[in-house]
Amino acid sequence: MDKTLDKRLAAIHADPNANDFILADAKDADMAFGMAAPGKSPEHVDGGFRSLDEYRDHIRENIRQGLVDIMLMSVSTAEFIALNERMFDRSTVTPAIRANDTSDIWVARGAAYPKEASRPFRTALIDHAQCGQIADESCDRTRGVNLGLYSVTFSNDVDTDHQVLETYKEFRVEAEAKGFRHFLEIFDPNAPVNPIPPHKIGPFINDLIARTLAGVASPGRPIFLKMVYHGPKWMEELAGYDRHLVPGILGGSSGTTYDAFKLLAEAKKYGARAALFGRRINNSEHQPSFIQFLRWLADGEVEPEEAVKAYHGVLQGLGIKPHRPLQQDMMLTTSVTSYGGSGVTTSLPSASPGARSTTGKPKKTETPASPAQSTATKPDGQPDFAKMTPAERLAYHQQRLDKMFGD
Repeated sequence: MDKTLDKRLAAIHADPNANDFILADAKDADMAFGMAAPGKSPEHVDGGFRSLDEYRDHIRENIRQGLVDIMLMSVSTAEFIALNERMFDRSTVTPAIRANDTSDIWVARGAAYPKEASRPFRTALIDHAQCGQIADESCDRTRGVNLGLYSVTFSNDVDTDHQVLETYKEFRVEAEAKGFRHFLEIFDPNAPVNPIPPHKIGPFINDLIARTLAGVASPGRPIFLKMVYHGPKWMEELAGYDRHLVPGILGGSSGTTYDAFKLLAEAKKYGARAALFGRRINNSEHQPSFIQFLRWLADGEVEPEEAVKAYHGVLQGLGIKPHRPLQQDMMLTTSVTSYGGSGVTTSLPSASPGARSTTGKPKKTETPASPAQSTATKPDGQPDFAKMTPAERLAYHQQRLDKMFGD
Protein backbone atom coordinates (compact mmCIF):
# COMPACT_ATOMS: atom_id res chain seq x y z
CA MET A 1 0.00 0.00 0.00
CA ASP A 2 1.24 3.50 -0.83
CA LYS A 3 2.60 5.36 2.19
CA THR A 4 1.64 8.94 3.05
CA LEU A 5 5.22 9.59 4.22
CA ASP A 6 6.60 9.10 0.71
CA LYS A 7 3.86 11.24 -0.83
CA ARG A 8 4.50 14.07 1.61
CA LEU A 9 8.26 13.96 1.14
CA ALA A 10 7.86 14.07 -2.64
CA ALA A 11 5.54 17.08 -2.36
CA ILE A 12 7.88 18.93 0.02
CA HIS A 13 10.91 18.41 -2.22
CA ALA A 14 8.96 19.46 -5.32
CA ASP A 15 7.50 22.63 -3.82
CA PRO A 16 8.97 24.49 -0.82
CA ASN A 17 5.54 26.04 -0.21
CA ALA A 18 3.69 22.72 -0.10
CA ASN A 19 1.29 22.38 2.81
CA ASP A 20 2.34 18.78 3.48
CA PHE A 21 3.46 18.03 7.03
CA ILE A 22 4.80 14.74 8.42
CA LEU A 23 3.39 13.43 11.71
CA ALA A 24 4.89 10.60 13.71
CA ASP A 25 3.69 8.77 16.80
CA ALA A 26 6.84 7.99 18.80
CA LYS A 27 6.09 4.76 20.64
CA ASP A 28 9.76 3.90 21.23
CA ALA A 29 9.90 4.90 24.90
CA ASP A 30 10.82 1.37 26.00
CA MET A 31 14.29 2.15 24.63
CA ALA A 32 14.59 4.84 27.31
CA PHE A 33 12.29 4.58 30.32
CA GLY A 34 11.96 0.91 31.17
CA MET A 35 8.87 0.16 33.30
CA ALA A 36 7.52 3.70 32.88
CA ALA A 37 7.64 3.57 29.08
CA PRO A 38 4.00 2.52 28.48
CA GLY A 39 2.82 5.45 30.60
CA LYS A 40 0.45 5.81 33.53
CA SER A 41 -2.60 3.65 33.20
CA PRO A 42 -5.99 5.28 33.77
CA GLU A 43 -7.40 1.76 33.46
CA HIS A 44 -5.69 0.71 36.70
CA VAL A 45 -7.18 1.84 40.01
CA ASP A 46 -3.73 1.87 41.61
CA GLY A 47 -2.49 4.39 39.06
CA GLY A 48 0.39 2.14 38.01
CA PHE A 49 1.99 1.84 34.62
CA ARG A 50 0.38 0.20 31.62
CA SER A 51 1.74 -3.15 30.56
CA LEU A 52 3.74 -3.55 27.37
CA ASP A 53 0.77 -5.39 25.85
CA GLU A 54 -1.48 -2.41 26.58
CA TYR A 55 1.14 -0.07 25.10
CA ARG A 56 1.19 -2.14 21.92
CA ASP A 57 -2.61 -2.19 21.76
CA HIS A 58 -2.53 1.61 21.58
CA ILE A 59 0.04 1.34 18.79
CA ARG A 60 -2.28 -0.96 16.84
CA GLU A 61 -5.23 1.38 17.40
CA ASN A 62 -3.27 4.39 16.14
CA ILE A 63 -2.05 2.47 13.08
CA ARG A 64 -5.63 1.51 12.22
CA GLN A 65 -6.68 5.15 12.55
CA GLY A 66 -4.18 5.99 9.79
CA LEU A 67 -3.65 9.68 10.54
CA VAL A 68 0.04 9.60 11.46
CA ASP A 69 2.59 9.06 8.71
CA ILE A 70 5.11 7.16 10.84
CA MET A 71 4.83 4.77 13.77
CA LEU A 72 8.17 4.73 15.60
CA MET A 73 8.82 1.62 17.72
CA SER A 74 11.54 -0.42 19.35
CA VAL A 75 12.74 -3.40 17.32
CA SER A 76 11.11 -5.79 19.79
CA THR A 77 7.71 -4.13 19.27
CA ALA A 78 8.21 -3.90 15.51
CA GLU A 79 8.91 -7.63 15.45
CA PHE A 80 5.41 -8.31 16.75
CA ILE A 81 3.44 -5.67 14.87
CA ALA A 82 5.35 -5.26 11.60
CA LEU A 83 7.07 -8.59 10.99
CA ASN A 84 4.69 -11.09 12.60
CA GLU A 85 1.27 -9.43 12.35
CA ARG A 86 2.03 -7.59 9.08
CA MET A 87 -0.16 -4.65 10.14
CA PHE A 88 1.63 -2.17 7.91
CA ASP A 89 0.98 -4.21 4.76
CA ARG A 90 -2.58 -2.87 4.78
CA SER A 91 -1.82 0.60 6.15
CA THR A 92 -0.69 3.96 4.77
CA VAL A 93 1.46 4.36 7.91
CA THR A 94 5.21 3.70 7.60
CA PRO A 95 6.84 1.62 10.35
CA ALA A 96 10.12 2.84 11.82
CA ILE A 97 12.44 1.66 14.58
CA ARG A 98 14.71 3.52 16.97
CA ALA A 99 18.03 2.60 15.44
CA ASN A 100 20.25 3.62 18.36
CA ASP A 101 20.01 4.43 22.04
CA THR A 102 22.62 6.93 23.20
CA SER A 103 23.43 7.06 26.91
CA ASP A 104 21.49 10.28 27.50
CA ILE A 105 18.22 8.35 27.09
CA TRP A 106 19.11 5.63 29.61
CA VAL A 107 16.48 6.88 32.07
CA ALA A 108 16.34 4.20 34.76
CA ARG A 109 15.00 4.96 38.23
CA GLY A 110 17.93 6.03 40.39
CA ALA A 111 20.28 6.29 37.40
CA ALA A 112 22.64 9.20 36.77
CA TYR A 113 23.40 8.44 33.11
CA PRO A 114 21.53 11.45 31.66
CA LYS A 115 23.65 13.77 33.82
CA GLU A 116 26.83 12.74 32.01
CA ALA A 117 27.89 13.70 28.49
CA SER A 118 26.09 11.49 25.99
CA ARG A 119 27.92 8.50 24.54
CA PRO A 120 26.91 6.76 21.30
CA PHE A 121 25.50 3.26 21.55
CA ARG A 122 23.34 1.05 19.34
CA THR A 123 21.34 -1.92 20.61
CA ALA A 124 19.19 -2.38 17.51
CA LEU A 125 20.39 -4.32 14.48
CA ILE A 126 19.26 -3.34 11.00
CA ASP A 127 19.03 -7.06 10.17
CA HIS A 128 16.57 -7.57 13.02
CA ALA A 129 14.42 -4.67 11.81
CA GLN A 130 14.33 -5.93 8.24
CA CYS A 131 14.37 -9.70 8.71
CA GLY A 132 13.81 -10.51 12.38
CA GLN A 133 17.17 -12.26 12.57
CA ILE A 134 20.76 -12.01 11.39
CA ALA A 135 20.15 -12.01 7.67
CA ASP A 136 21.42 -14.26 4.92
CA GLU A 137 20.74 -14.27 1.19
CA SER A 138 17.26 -15.70 1.73
CA CYS A 139 16.00 -12.60 3.57
CA ASP A 140 13.72 -10.27 1.64
CA ARG A 141 14.71 -7.00 3.30
CA THR A 142 11.84 -5.11 1.69
CA ARG A 143 9.28 -7.03 3.78
CA GLY A 144 10.55 -5.73 7.10
CA VAL A 145 11.04 -2.28 8.61
CA ASN A 146 13.23 -0.11 6.41
CA LEU A 147 13.22 3.19 8.26
CA GLY A 148 14.91 4.13 11.50
CA LEU A 149 15.51 7.07 13.77
CA TYR A 150 19.21 7.66 14.42
CA SER A 151 20.03 10.03 17.27
CA VAL A 152 23.09 12.17 17.94
CA THR A 153 23.85 14.35 20.95
CA PHE A 154 26.80 16.71 20.67
CA SER A 155 28.65 17.75 23.84
CA ASN A 156 30.91 20.55 22.54
CA ASP A 157 33.99 18.40 23.11
CA VAL A 158 36.24 17.25 20.29
CA ASP A 159 36.88 13.73 21.61
CA THR A 160 33.26 13.02 22.55
CA ASP A 161 31.80 14.49 19.38
CA HIS A 162 34.41 12.80 17.20
CA GLN A 163 33.14 9.47 18.52
CA VAL A 164 29.54 10.55 17.87
CA LEU A 165 30.34 11.34 14.24
CA GLU A 166 32.44 8.22 13.64
CA THR A 167 29.63 6.03 14.98
CA TYR A 168 27.06 7.84 12.84
CA LYS A 169 29.25 7.32 9.75
CA GLU A 170 29.48 3.58 10.46
CA PHE A 171 25.70 3.42 10.74
CA ARG A 172 25.19 5.31 7.47
CA VAL A 173 27.51 2.98 5.58
CA GLU A 174 25.67 -0.12 6.81
CA ALA A 175 22.23 1.44 6.30
CA GLU A 176 22.93 2.48 2.72
CA ALA A 177 24.32 -0.96 1.87
CA LYS A 178 21.17 -2.65 3.24
CA GLY A 179 18.60 -0.25 1.77
CA PHE A 180 17.66 1.13 5.18
CA ARG A 181 16.53 4.78 5.31
CA HIS A 182 16.84 6.96 8.39
CA PHE A 183 15.84 10.29 9.83
CA LEU A 184 18.23 12.12 12.10
CA GLU A 185 17.43 13.25 15.64
CA ILE A 186 19.67 15.96 17.06
CA PHE A 187 19.25 16.38 20.81
CA ASP A 188 20.47 19.48 22.59
CA PRO A 189 23.60 18.83 24.69
CA ASN A 190 22.40 17.11 27.85
CA ALA A 191 25.68 17.68 29.74
CA PRO A 192 28.05 19.73 27.57
CA VAL A 193 31.71 19.25 28.41
CA ASN A 194 32.30 22.87 27.45
CA PRO A 195 29.27 24.96 28.42
CA ILE A 196 27.21 26.69 25.75
CA PRO A 197 25.17 29.81 26.61
CA PRO A 198 21.45 29.08 26.22
CA HIS A 199 21.03 31.71 23.51
CA LYS A 200 23.70 29.98 21.41
CA ILE A 201 22.20 26.48 21.49
CA GLY A 202 20.04 27.12 18.41
CA PRO A 203 22.89 28.31 16.17
CA PHE A 204 25.21 25.63 17.62
CA ILE A 205 22.78 22.90 16.55
CA ASN A 206 22.10 24.46 13.14
CA ASP A 207 25.79 24.78 12.34
CA LEU A 208 26.53 21.20 13.36
CA ILE A 209 23.64 19.87 11.26
CA ALA A 210 24.93 21.69 8.19
CA ARG A 211 28.54 20.66 8.84
CA THR A 212 27.72 17.03 9.61
CA LEU A 213 25.66 16.48 6.46
CA ALA A 214 27.75 18.52 4.01
CA GLY A 215 29.96 15.52 3.27
CA VAL A 216 27.09 13.05 2.80
CA ALA A 217 25.71 12.25 -0.66
CA SER A 218 21.98 11.83 -1.23
CA PRO A 219 21.79 8.02 -0.78
CA GLY A 220 23.20 8.30 2.75
CA ARG A 221 21.43 11.44 3.94
CA PRO A 222 18.55 11.45 6.44
CA ILE A 223 15.12 11.87 4.87
CA PHE A 224 14.25 14.52 7.48
CA LEU A 225 15.43 15.94 10.80
CA LYS A 226 14.06 15.82 14.33
CA MET A 227 15.21 18.45 16.82
CA VAL A 228 14.21 20.82 19.59
CA TYR A 229 12.25 23.84 18.41
CA HIS A 230 14.47 26.77 19.40
CA GLY A 231 12.13 29.46 18.17
CA PRO A 232 11.29 31.23 14.90
CA LYS A 233 14.75 32.67 14.20
CA TRP A 234 16.65 29.40 14.20
CA MET A 235 13.92 27.36 12.51
CA GLU A 236 13.70 29.91 9.70
CA GLU A 237 17.48 29.91 9.38
CA LEU A 238 17.67 26.12 9.03
CA ALA A 239 14.66 25.86 6.70
CA GLY A 240 16.08 28.63 4.52
CA TYR A 241 19.55 27.10 4.34
CA ASP A 242 18.57 23.94 2.46
CA ARG A 243 14.90 23.11 1.94
CA HIS A 244 15.79 19.49 1.20
CA LEU A 245 16.89 18.98 4.81
CA VAL A 246 13.18 18.89 5.84
CA PRO A 247 13.47 20.11 9.45
CA GLY A 248 11.19 18.59 12.06
CA ILE A 249 10.58 19.01 15.78
CA LEU A 250 10.32 16.71 18.78
CA GLY A 251 7.29 17.05 21.00
CA GLY A 252 9.08 16.77 24.33
CA SER A 253 7.56 15.94 27.68
CA SER A 254 3.91 16.11 28.58
CA GLY A 255 2.38 19.49 29.29
CA THR A 256 -0.93 21.15 28.61
CA THR A 257 -2.85 20.35 25.46
CA TYR A 258 -2.25 23.92 24.33
CA ASP A 259 1.50 23.40 24.71
CA ALA A 260 1.42 20.58 22.17
CA PHE A 261 -0.98 22.19 19.72
CA LYS A 262 0.74 25.58 19.80
CA LEU A 263 4.17 23.99 19.39
CA LEU A 264 3.12 22.24 16.20
CA ALA A 265 1.45 25.31 14.73
CA GLU A 266 4.33 27.66 15.56
CA ALA A 267 7.02 25.31 14.29
CA LYS A 268 5.20 24.78 10.99
CA LYS A 269 4.67 28.51 10.60
CA TYR A 270 8.43 29.10 10.66
CA GLY A 271 9.53 26.25 8.44
CA ALA A 272 9.21 22.88 10.20
CA ARG A 273 7.80 20.13 8.01
CA ALA A 274 7.64 17.26 10.49
CA ALA A 275 6.79 16.62 14.14
CA LEU A 276 7.20 13.57 16.35
CA PHE A 277 5.02 13.37 19.44
CA GLY A 278 5.64 10.59 21.93
CA ARG A 279 4.79 11.32 25.54
CA ARG A 280 2.26 13.98 24.58
CA ILE A 281 0.23 11.44 22.59
CA ASN A 282 0.81 8.57 24.99
CA ASN A 283 -0.23 10.58 28.05
CA SER A 284 -3.26 12.22 26.44
CA GLU A 285 -6.75 11.41 27.67
CA HIS A 286 -7.84 9.84 24.37
CA GLN A 287 -5.09 9.14 21.87
CA PRO A 288 -7.18 8.89 18.67
CA SER A 289 -8.84 12.26 19.33
CA PHE A 290 -5.54 13.90 20.26
CA ILE A 291 -3.96 12.60 17.05
CA GLN A 292 -6.93 13.77 15.00
CA PHE A 293 -6.39 17.33 16.20
CA LEU A 294 -2.65 17.12 15.54
CA ARG A 295 -3.50 16.10 11.97
CA TRP A 296 -5.93 18.97 11.52
CA LEU A 297 -3.38 21.41 12.95
CA ALA A 298 -0.68 20.05 10.64
CA ASP A 299 -3.00 20.44 7.67
CA GLY A 300 -3.91 24.01 8.65
CA GLU A 301 -7.59 23.21 9.17
CA VAL A 302 -7.84 24.49 12.74
CA GLU A 303 -6.04 26.90 15.06
CA PRO A 304 -4.48 25.74 18.36
CA GLU A 305 -6.93 27.69 20.50
CA GLU A 306 -9.94 26.24 18.70
CA ALA A 307 -8.45 22.77 18.83
CA VAL A 308 -8.06 22.73 22.62
CA LYS A 309 -11.68 23.74 23.11
CA ALA A 310 -12.97 21.20 20.63
CA TYR A 311 -10.78 18.46 22.13
CA HIS A 312 -12.33 19.11 25.54
CA GLY A 313 -15.75 18.94 23.91
CA VAL A 314 -14.91 15.52 22.50
CA LEU A 315 -13.68 14.29 25.89
CA GLN A 316 -16.93 15.44 27.44
CA GLY A 317 -18.89 13.58 24.77
CA LEU A 318 -16.88 10.43 25.42
CA GLY A 319 -17.38 10.70 29.17
CA ILE A 320 -13.62 11.04 29.77
CA LYS A 321 -12.43 13.32 32.56
CA PRO A 322 -9.70 15.67 31.28
CA HIS A 323 -6.38 15.86 33.11
CA ARG A 324 -6.96 19.60 33.57
CA PRO A 325 -9.98 21.90 33.42
CA LEU A 326 -10.29 23.79 30.13
CA GLN A 327 -8.98 27.10 31.46
CA GLN A 328 -5.83 25.46 32.81
CA ASP A 329 -5.37 23.38 29.68
CA MET A 330 -5.39 26.57 27.59
CA MET A 331 -2.27 27.84 29.34
CA LEU A 332 1.20 27.78 27.81
CA THR A 333 3.68 26.23 30.21
CA THR A 334 7.41 25.57 30.21
CA SER A 335 8.20 22.37 28.34
CA VAL A 336 11.38 20.35 28.86
CA THR A 337 12.44 18.58 25.68
CA SER A 338 15.13 16.10 26.73
CA TYR A 339 14.48 12.52 27.88
CA GLY A 340 16.36 12.98 31.13
CA GLY A 341 14.31 15.98 32.24
CA SER A 342 16.91 18.67 31.59
CA GLY A 343 17.77 20.76 28.57
CA VAL A 344 16.69 23.83 26.69
CA THR A 345 13.03 24.70 26.85
CA THR A 346 10.88 25.10 23.79
CA SER A 347 10.65 28.70 22.58
CA LEU A 348 7.04 29.72 22.07
CA PRO A 349 5.26 33.08 22.21
CA SER A 350 4.24 33.95 25.76
CA ALA A 351 0.83 35.27 24.76
CA SER A 352 -1.89 32.64 24.82
CA PRO A 353 -5.65 32.50 25.36
CA GLY A 354 -5.10 31.41 28.93
CA ALA A 355 -1.99 33.56 29.22
CA ARG A 356 0.57 33.11 31.97
CA SER A 357 -0.41 35.04 35.03
CA THR A 358 1.66 36.15 38.01
CA THR A 359 -1.25 35.15 40.22
CA GLY A 360 -1.29 31.65 38.75
CA LYS A 361 -4.90 32.11 37.61
CA PRO A 362 -5.62 31.70 33.90
CA LYS A 363 -7.76 34.21 32.07
CA LYS A 364 -11.30 33.27 31.31
CA THR A 365 -11.69 31.22 28.14
CA GLU A 366 -14.65 30.37 26.00
CA THR A 367 -16.44 27.06 26.11
CA PRO A 368 -16.68 24.94 22.97
CA ALA A 369 -19.05 26.34 20.40
CA SER A 370 -22.31 24.61 19.65
CA PRO A 371 -22.07 22.45 16.53
CA ALA A 372 -23.56 24.12 13.49
CA GLN A 373 -23.12 23.36 9.82
CA SER A 374 -21.07 26.05 8.08
CA THR A 375 -22.00 27.21 4.58
CA ALA A 376 -18.36 28.06 3.71
CA THR A 377 -17.60 25.43 1.09
CA LYS A 378 -15.47 25.15 -2.03
CA PRO A 379 -16.99 24.40 -5.47
CA ASP A 380 -16.22 20.70 -4.98
CA GLY A 381 -18.26 20.67 -1.78
CA GLN A 382 -15.27 20.49 0.55
CA PRO A 383 -15.14 22.91 3.52
CA ASP A 384 -13.37 26.21 2.87
CA PHE A 385 -11.63 26.84 6.19
CA ALA A 386 -10.17 30.14 4.99
CA LYS A 387 -13.68 31.61 4.79
CA MET A 388 -14.88 30.23 8.12
CA THR A 389 -14.84 32.16 11.35
CA PRO A 390 -13.04 30.54 14.31
CA ALA A 391 -16.42 29.59 15.77
CA GLU A 392 -17.49 27.96 12.50
CA ARG A 393 -14.26 25.97 12.24
CA LEU A 394 -14.62 24.86 15.84
CA ALA A 395 -18.21 23.75 15.28
CA TYR A 396 -17.28 21.94 12.07
CA HIS A 397 -14.54 19.90 13.70
CA GLN A 398 -16.73 19.23 16.73
CA GLN A 399 -19.34 17.71 14.44
CA ARG A 400 -16.78 15.56 12.65
CA LEU A 401 -15.45 14.18 15.90
CA ASP A 402 -18.93 13.54 17.24
CA LYS A 403 -19.55 11.36 14.19
CA MET A 404 -16.24 9.53 14.66
CA PHE A 405 -16.37 8.87 18.38
CA GLY A 406 -20.03 9.33 19.25
CA ASP A 407 -21.88 12.12 21.03
